[in-house]
Amino acid sequence: MTDVLDLDGAGPDGSPGNVSAESLRRALGDRYLQYALSTIMHRALPDARDGMKPVHRRILFAMRGLKLDPTTAFKKCAKIVGEVMGNYHPHGDQAIYDALVRLAQDFAVRYPLVDGQGNFGNIDGDNPAAQRYTEARLTQIATLLLDGLDEDAVDFQPNYDGSEEEPAVLPAAFPNLLANGSSGIAVGMATNIPPHNVGELCDALLHCIKYPGATVETLVDFVPGPDFPTGGILIEPRSSILQAYKTGRGAFRLRARWQVEDLGRGTWQIIVTEIPYQVQKSKLIERLAELVTAKKIPIFGDVRDESAEDVRIVIEPRAKTVDPALLMETLFRQSDLEIRFPLNMNVLKDGRTPEVLDLPMMLRVFLDHRREVLVRRSRHRLEKVDRRIEILEGYLIAYLNLDRVIEIIRNEDEPKPIMMAEFGLTEVQTEAILNMRLRSLRRLEEFEIKKEREELQDERDALNALIGDEELQWKRVGTQIREVREKFGKASKDGARRTTIEDAPQIEEVPLEAMIEREPITVICSAHGWVRAQKGHQPLDAEIKYKDGDTGRFVFHAETTDKLMLFGSNGRFYTLACDKLPGGRGMGEPVRLMIDLGQEDEIVDLFVHRPGTKRIVAGSDGKGFIVAEDDAVAQTRSGKQVLIVDEGNKAVACALVSGDMVAAVGSNRKLLVFPLDELPEMGRGKGVILQKLKFARQQFELADVTTFERANGLSWHDPAGRTRTETALASWIGARASAGADAPRGFPRDNKFT
Repeated sequence: MTDVLDLDGAGPDGSPGNVSAESLRRALGDRYLQYALSTIMHRALPDARDGMKPVHRRILFAMRGLKLDPTTAFKKCAKIVGEVMGNYHPHGDQAIYDALVRLAQDFAVRYPLVDGQGNFGNIDGDNPAAQRYTEARLTQIATLLLDGLDEDAVDFQPNYDGSEEEPAVLPAAFPNLLANGSSGIAVGMATNIPPHNVGELCDALLHCIKYPGATVETLVDFVPGPDFPTGGILIEPRSSILQAYKTGRGAFRLRARWQVEDLGRGTWQIIVTEIPYQVQKSKLIERLAELVTAKKIPIFGDVRDESAEDVRIVIEPRAKTVDPALLMETLFRQSDLEIRFPLNMNVLKDGRTPEVLDLPMMLRVFLDHRREVLVRRSRHRLEKVDRRIEILEGYLIAYLNLDRVIEIIRNEDEPKPIMMAEFGLTEVQTEAILNMRLRSLRRLEEFEIKKEREELQDERDALNALIGDEELQWKRVGTQIREVREKFGKASKDGARRTTIEDAPQIEEVPLEAMIEREPITVICSAHGWVRAQKGHQPLDAEIKYKDGDTGRFVFHAETTDKLMLFGSNGRFYTLACDKLPGGRGMGEPVRLMIDLGQEDEIVDLFVHRPGTKRIVAGSDGKGFIVAEDDAVAQTRSGKQVLIVDEGNKAVACALVSGDMVAAVGSNRKLLVFPLDELPEMGRGKGVILQKLKFARQQFELADVTTFERANGLSWHDPAGRTRTETALASWIGARASAGADAPRGFPRDNKFT
């Protein structure tokens, strides 16, 4: 165990003062726990009562101190940031400005709390202007969050250096947490709450007041799902939404809003008018352009951005016969036109304790906070009313004894104690009388004082009744919520729901391969692995140009809808789509850029995949087996391992199974023929021995393998390029794993059948 010395002081000679030993594990644990708690409580997780993190709360409080009400003039954001950083939030000015900017972005928050003037960024992802250029003030919603701070509605706490005080939580007459949402990452936990429609939230809150035990199933009738500032279409089924709101965790499937624009004469284009929340339009356009360039979606023709103040993304099909819904469903799967927005309602329930809350509990925490604020404000007002009534009663006593009061004031050096003793006044009443103006000493003023006292007494009775009656308190909270609904609900300018909830269209999924236009091509691959595809079926013996020092190796006909299979010397099969091959105008591209084939590995074979066919794969150690092509198709760049080769060996053959006999030849020019049914069919492995290759302590390698029909004989190309066929095969037929016999006269010197 390692000890840590904690020096609490030092002696005058520099020697250690109070020294305490502490284990390293405990020291690190305590300090990291303090850091984690600080991150959770003061940076990442919002308070469930006002929906604020400390930085946002301090920004609004500082702007209130600067008197930046909705009706006043704007002030520079630099001044606001300086006020926040100097008095309340001792962190970087850029972090404060970023938080301030987000509160003003109508595409980032559903109900902005800051009214910004200047460049505050845009949905494209462009940065806002510097804080010295932008100006801001509070919105009406922000004033609702701050309303009551002067009336003891919430507790205050010292700021970071004790020179000022700041609210621990805002009174929050507006359900900010669910209305604007929140996101953050702490130590070991995170939060992500989407924005909602405040009109729907108010309806749900009123229902919770009337029915305190309301369930999620009932509340979802009022709050059917999130309402994002950028609109879009929510296609999550109700059962999933219920589960998410019930557990506090889940995800919502959100996609762009689009429509078909008729261009006449049977042509059309798709217009995207709303994109998913928190998706940068510029990056979305860039992704769509990549799909066009890479031709990953054959029915997708082009994309362009015609946006001005509103979003207008134009998507063009490759042909007018394309189904618009099919095109969009394909784009939804391939781009951020559709996203899954996560839900994690992890909040500080009481300002201190992190907890994942369900929807009813989130609403209940807000309501309990509003009731507490109401009671505290009522008590504060009651104290002021009692104090004012006390003063007014003193005024009335003074009017009844006006001459004596004037005489005492004129003749006595210390009139205060005499007045208190003679008329039974309190110290507060006496001070108020002594501070009264002479012009107030008229008969009309007496009637006004009596009237004011009666009104205040009625208000005091109402306040006492409110403080003592919980039912009255909930009625008052309900009235306040109705006022918020009337002002910012569905009937207001921006109160209508922007995100609609719909069912996903039932469109039969069509694989991308089925969308590829079928065209003939000629595949060309050089000895160095440069591959390309020429349009049409060109003559296979036509002259082809290659790079200097390179020669031809594979030339065959195919179609754009075909798949190519490449077998490497590492025993892996790779799959290439013919429609993705580079064009034939140049020299092509290295195939190693398209697949993860190592520089030390060689191309054994390249061919068109035909479903249902089989291949014999074999290694230089003479082992092999039969594999179905369908089982060898790879789905990734890294390919699919089929033949396992040991160190020092490599794959050397990949022969099409066509016939009933197998012919194998080694580097020692020994030829062996045996029945095909002696080879097993496998999906992966080392295989079995095809031919014995070790003689007199000398190890040879397998050179090639082929299959043929015994009745037709074994064929090969002689050195002159002529095809020779041998039907009398008795000398070479044997059992699998035999040595074989010398190859017939005229067999190629490279020991290859083709």
